[in-house]
Amino acid sequence: MSFKEVYENFVDLQYKPSKNELVCSFYIEPAKGHSAKRAAGAVAAESSVGTWTNVKGLGLKHVQKIAATVFDIKGNWVKIAYPLNNFELGNMSQIYSSIAGNIFGMKAVNNLRLVDVQWPAKLRNSFPGPQFGIKGMRKKFKIKKRPFLVCVPKPKVGMTSKEHAKIGWQVWTGGVDLLKDDENLASQPFNKFENRVQESMKQAHKAEHQTGEQKAGLFNVTAPGKELYKRASLVAKYNNPYVMVDLLTVGWSGVQGLREHCQDLKLGLYAHRAFHAAFTRNPKHGVSMLVVAETARLIGVDNIHIGTGVGKLVGSKKEVKTIQENSVRQKIRENKTEHLLKTEWGNIKPVIPVSSGGLHPGSVPEVMSFLGKDIGIQIGGGIHGHPNGSHDGAVAARSAVEAVMQGKSLKEKAKQIPELRVALETWGYKHIK
Repeated sequence: MSFKEVYENFVDLQYKPSKNELVCSFYIEPAKGHSAKRAAGAVAAESSVGTWTNVKGLGLKHVQKIAATVFDIKGNWVKIAYPLNNFELGNMSQIYSSIAGNIFGMKAVNNLRLVDVQWPAKLRNSFPGPQFGIKGMRKKFKIKKRPFLVCVPKPKVGMTSKEHAKIGWQVWTGGVDLLKDDENLASQPFNKFENRVQESMKQAHKAEHQTGEQKAGLFNVTAPGKELYKRASLVAKYNNPYVMVDLLTVGWSGVQGLREHCQDLKLGLYAHRAFHAAFTRNPKHGVSMLVVAETARLIGVDNIHIGTGVGKLVGSKKEVKTIQENSVRQKIRENKTEHLLKTEWGNIKPVIPVSSGGLHPGSVPEVMSFLGKDIGIQIGGGIHGHPNGSHDGAVAARSAVEAVMQGKSLKEKAKQIPELRVALETWGYKHIK
């Protein structure tokens, strides 16, 4: 075997993957001097048993049994199959080190994007999936059909714990279900974690008594090492049913450990996707947000941000809809046009997708029409920017949700709810871009 033939030996376009293999859909742009076949073979080699030159061990039969195989090349679109024994069951960090590791730095490719993954049943079932999911969270909060309404205090950092909790009181009594920490709010000097939990839960319990509804804080437990678990335990001590984590900055291993700890504490796990656009935004390179969301579902978060398809953040309607479907459905058909793979989730529960980013009451009907009712709708500035304050902004947002549930237009509902009328006069029906 010559040097130039090494990568090509990982390509077999007659190969048919078994149901026990993990399959990846990649977009590949070969570097100058490399054919599509050679570039694809380089990715398969580097992500499994190969290297840049021939080595004696490649010929061993037991090594060849776990070699990845490029089995489909259509232009820049490539599919690679990985025998199951490439992976340690239940270890997402190791899996990513294989299928999304060194390959992105290879000189054989100018651009490389992991578009989708087909998870074989044995690998899929080595992960717990969401503890509660959609049905469990609806039962916990006694919310039968409508979306969950989520709000981040604004300004999102800089307020004291008491100021933060006061905002919570205003929006909880206005109709918000979940008060969410910002992704970069942890335990800074101006708003220490335990102080925030303590002050916020005082207001949450008062709001529950006044409204007759379950209220909760999404406290950001993102922290290094044991502190991550310590903060989750503190949240449980104050009888709050949820914690939030920055999924990607904590890392797969950290979230897997937190998911296990949350099960012991009976806490829901809400995932913020901060950092994702660093590698999901470029459509030609990196890892798709779809793959991130699929991974989060396997690991077992109960909620995950997916974007809006409208509003201020990048993400087309088509992309956001695909992520939403993969979050809530049990079976996904292959989509050859978009190069997406068939997926079956088995007993893995659905995740609640959260739509956020530049929303306001006037956005609600389109978001619900687009994504359905099994979602979270997170509104920040579109609540706090209400001319009459955060409480009225929350009333307007909840009224917009209720209008859709009642089959009414916002214009019709606004005749009954002055807070909604003011919100629509302020922002109209268009989205923030």
